[in-house]
Amino acid sequence: MATSTAHRTVTSTERLREIISAPATDRLVMRKQLAALDEHCRRFIAMSPFLLLGTANSAGRCDVTPRGDGAGFVVVLDDRTLLLPDRPGNRRLDSMLNIIDNPRAGLLFIIPGIDETLRVNGRASVTEDPDLLAPVAVQGKTPLVGIVVETEEVFFHCARAFKRSKLWETAAWPDRADLPSLGRILADQTKPADATSADLDCMLDESNKHLY
Repeated sequence: MATSTAHRTVTSTERLREIISAPATDRLVMRKQLAALDEHCRRFIAMSPFLLLGTANSAGRCDVTPRGDGAGFVVVLDDRTLLLPDRPGNRRLDSMLNIIDNPRAGLLFIIPGIDETLRVNGRASVTEDPDLLAPVAVQGKTPLVGIVVETEEVFFHCARAFKRSKLWETAAWPDRADLPSLGRILADQTKPADATSADLDCMLDESNKHLY
């Protein structure tokens, strides 16, 4: 059965603000926005093993990618600058290709079990500077490149989304068996002639053993 995608589109900021009024500039939700990283932001980043990185190219094609490592893997270089080491991955380089095309990025830092998050927005660049990258080596392996973010906006985000989703409540988690394995999904999507879904699952399991 075909599903209609027609809807009443909001096409102006004026109309959007008619629907949802702007917060007063003196309200906490506006005053909490900082230009630099204070001690609380630094502490949160030092405890965070995971973040979401949002980028877009010059044409507006957006991408959000997960980044994770040991807590504190993102280095605070100073109160306006962060360094994200690039660990081995699938080599698509979506985020970094976007950053070279459009030097803007948004980061959402997450700490397991904590409902509040930290948002950082700013200018981004890709670095191959060995002096910056050598200190973030893991198991003797120095990243080939990293992402430097110069902060322009930083603020803590409240807990509502995590509380609504019950993200950390294990009793609310779905049964993993309700979703096919990634190998099964990729086999259905790509239909490889030389591999079964079991083969793909084995390949993925082996790949996941080599984190660095």
